Amino acid sequence: MARILVVDDEEAVRALIARGVALDGHEVTVAGDGAEAMDLVTEHGGAFDLVLSDIRMPLMDGIAFALQAKREFPDLTILLMTGYAEQRERAKSLENIVVDVMTKPFGLAELRSTVERTLALKKGA
Repeated sequence: MARILVVDDEEAVRALIARGVALDGHEVTVAGDGAEAMDLVTEHGGAFDLVLSDIRMPLMDGIAFALQAKREFPDLTILLMTGYAEQRERAKSLENIVVDVMTKPFGLAELRSTVERTLALKKGA
């Protein structure tokens, strides 16, 4: 299965997303913000099949993370998440960097199907 990094500053949300993704047999690593995620991506040489990252976080937000991560690891697949309309608007300019932006709140079924669809697209590329 896939190696997935889940990045969210809210522990309960991060845990819920990680558990949901793990239901499909994926290996999940978690980070509490973009800076920690960047450290993990670097430590693993970019060897994640997918990064699910919230946009609005302290220290390094999801957009700053996506820009830096793609610069250093161009093959990294990033899917952003946000519950804020203005953050979704900020992410529009990243369409060449991120696969999509999921709007929070989302259900477990939507999360799992979006992850599977994204991984299938990556395999087909």
